[in-house]
Order: sequence, then C-alpha cells, then structure tokens
Amino acid sequence: VRYEGNKEAVSAISEAFVPSDSNWRGIGVIPASGLVFSAAYDGFDAAKQFNPDVSYSKEPAGCRCGDVLKGAIKPPECPLFGRKCALEDPVGACMVSAEGSCAAYYKYERK
Repeated sequence: VRYEGNKEAVSAISEAFVPSDSNWRGIGVIPASGLVFSAAYDGFDAAKQFNPDVSYSKEPAGCRCGDVLKGAIKPPECPLFGRKCALEDPVGACMVSAEGSCAAYYKYERK
C-alpha cells in the first residue's frame, strides 16, 4: 500500500461521506472523528429514514476503559481489571473485544 492509499477508494469514500463529530465509548465526543453520508447520498442514511431512538451507554461504575484507551493508565490500574472484569465475564469495551487492550493484557501480561 502506498502512503496515499488506494486513490479510487479514497475518492469514493470522500464522495459518499463527510467528517462528523462522533461519540466514542469510554472517551466521549471527538470532533470530526466519524463519518456521515454526504448530501448526495443522504437517501441511504437509515438514521434519517427511520429516526431510531439511539442512546449512548455509559461505562459501568468503576470502569476506567476510557483512561486505558487514552493511555492514561495501564489495564491493571483499573479497579475492575482481573476482579469484576475478566475475559470470562467482561465489563468494559477494552475487555469485551478480543483485540482490546485489557483483553490482550489479561491474556498475555498478567503475572
């Protein structure tokens, strides 16, 4: 892959989507970090067609996944890590995903 990527794909994405603020679990809203349909493709936007009631979940009490994602703490510094939150019974997004930082740390770095 070249530095500029696949120019045809980048062009198609740029035509169909525009940057938008996005809410990221554990982190919050990051300006221009997501994509929404451009005006030309607005008819494909299911959210506008069906107007679903979307609510954003909050992290469970004590979960510090957002701080782990931001690099402010390491997974074992979360009070739930390896106690209430484990691979067998995950709590936060970082443990739920097999590729998540807490899941990887739990599987490979625990002592």
